[in-house]
Amino acid sequence: MEVTSLAHVETLPVVSGRGPHAIIPRMATRKRPIEQATAICMAMPEATVEHSGSHAIFRVRKKVFAYFLDNHHGDGIVSVCVKTSLGENLDLVQHDPVRFYMPAYIGPRGWVGIRVDTKRVDWSEVAQFVKSSYRAVAPKTLARAV
Repeated sequence: MEVTSLAHVETLPVVSGRGPHAIIPRMATRKRPIEQATAICMAMPEATVEHSGSHAIFRVRKKVFAYFLDNHHGDGIVSVCVKTSLGENLDLVQHDPVRFYMPAYIGPRGWVGIRVDTKRVDWSEVAQFVKSSYRAVAPKTLARAV
């Protein structure tokens, strides 16, 4: 298993305090999307990751429960793809096409892409989708643990 380095973590100045003396910066860190996705997915029991270029495949006992895709086949999208119940992916894409899309090849088999290249990403929502996907493919004993 390849461990993602934190050497590429972006640091941002954050202003703390109030009033005219509020210009005391401290540094906050923001993980890159692949690092966020990896942290969420690797928190699942017995999860493994396989990195391939700028993509990652997350498995539990050889079954895929999530993908991290960055410009997959030149589509320009950065996303976390998860397994959904039949038809749920279509509903999500129809309801909010800015956040969700049908990924090439796997979309028709019940997968949905969650865009993580937008201004604001709700990583707790991404984590909920990852957990649901994990439960759908993991053995029952492991699925009950999440």
